[in-house]
Amino acid sequence: MDLIAQALAVLERRDGVLEIAARVKQLEHEADRVHQDAIVELFDQETDPIAVIKWKEIFDFLEEATDRCEDVANLLEGVIVKHA
Repeated sequence: MDLIAQALAVLERRDGVLEIAARVKQLEHEADRVHQDAIVELFDQETDPIAVIKWKEIFDFLEEATDRCEDVANLLEGVIVKHA
């Protein structure tokens, strides 16, 4: 994610990291909503059980990836707060 790379680049200066971390968290929350909507639509519209299983696994994998981005943002925030 580009925002994580930006946050790491400015980490040493401590300039803008908190804002970038906040934006990453905001995007992760948006991704959670998109994930929920996608799962609802999948179960509402897909009739093939194998396709449901496959797509749900893909959606869940993507949601886990966004969760890891939030974890990194939280870590960066912690570093800044601890060393401020």
